[in-house]
Amino acid sequence: MPAAPVSRLLLLALGAMFLQQTFAALGRNLPSVIAPAILDDLVLDPALAGVYVGLASAASLVFQLGCGGFIIRWGAMRMSQLALVMLAIGLFAASTGNLWLFAFSAIIGGGGAAVSTPSSSHLLGRYAPPRQAPLVFSIKQTAVPAGLLVAGLLGPLLTAWYGWRTALDVAGIGCLLFAFALQPLRAGFDSDRVPSRGFRISDLWASAILVTTDRDLRNLAFACFAFNGLQSVVLAYYVIYLVALGHSLSTAGLVFSIAMMVAVPARILWGWLGSYHVPPRLVMGGLALGMAASSLLLGVSGAGWPLVMLGAGGVFMALSALSWHGVLLAETARLAPEGQRGTATGGVLSFGQIGALALPLSYALMLSLTGVHALGFLVCGLPALVVGIALLRGGRRPGELS
Repeated sequence: MPAAPVSRLLLLALGAMFLQQTFAALGRNLPSVIAPAILDDLVLDPALAGVYVGLASAASLVFQLGCGGFIIRWGAMRMSQLALVMLAIGLFAASTGNLWLFAFSAIIGGGGAAVSTPSSSHLLGRYAPPRQAPLVFSIKQTAVPAGLLVAGLLGPLLTAWYGWRTALDVAGIGCLLFAFALQPLRAGFDSDRVPSRGFRISDLWASAILVTTDRDLRNLAFACFAFNGLQSVVLAYYVIYLVALGHSLSTAGLVFSIAMMVAVPARILWGWLGSYHVPPRLVMGGLALGMAASSLLLGVSGAGWPLVMLGAGGVFMALSALSWHGVLLAETARLAPEGQRGTATGGVLSFGQIGALALPLSYALMLSLTGVHALGFLVCGLPALVVGIALLRGGRRPGELS
């Protein structure tokens, strides 16, 4: 597509990656959204939801660390297609109801979702002007709450009408169909790939080396640990928490979807602020403190609270813990060495996956030991508080925490 205007290519790439990440978010998070029905049908301990998320996050960590070389060789669009195929396989495996296949589903689905973001960052980084990058990346990342919105609205409905197994299968079919729909764009958008690039074992830690040896990228990685960890806790347990307080799955799914609707304009707003008015470091610092405050609100909530207050906690979480991505990813792409945007993004997000592994498992452990949900929100909000204070200290460069 060399003769086409860059602006048109940017819009086409943005639209394709928006839809791809919508399906990726749907495929990755649908099992968590309809988890109460799955746990009830299979008579499982609710703490296992955290184990599922933890397995997916562990797989995401490995895939994000090693995907940079594959993006260079096969192209960002091909890897985006592969991610959707992996998610579909994971959803089909989970729909069998076999616990071992649930574990397989978490691993392959987590890996598929993990590849999506570095791939889209690599592609959009080629066409997005640096000044508008936070806004462009934020618009693309609104696909995540869009996918969660679809999961929250359709997941419980399909589960009520046809069962949770069918809900997972329908989502898997959708991922497969869109993977094929992206094929006409592959040749043009993967024109920068290097077919001679072979896979090396060192690729597995190339992303980590790049991030840990660069101060700005390293500090963005620390922020990603806190942000993604708390986000994973919310996605894994918010609906389960509402159902545990006595609300129906359909009601909890509706409240969850409302929160996701709020996250869509919020991501665009924070991206617009980070592009034109406020340094990205300050935007991320404010969001971090918002995450800590939202965690406190849910942490002190309980059975006596009205649904509107519990919903407010979810909305505040959506405004902060589910809305930071565009600003942080744009900063990562800006700070990455030329030609290594996917590698740098994978490295920063791998720290986020460590958070997504550690915090949900911590929540699951506390829930198993105490039987209290709210305590988990309190504890898992502490890293965001530390990051927020560090980011808002004066005299620091964007992304600097130490």
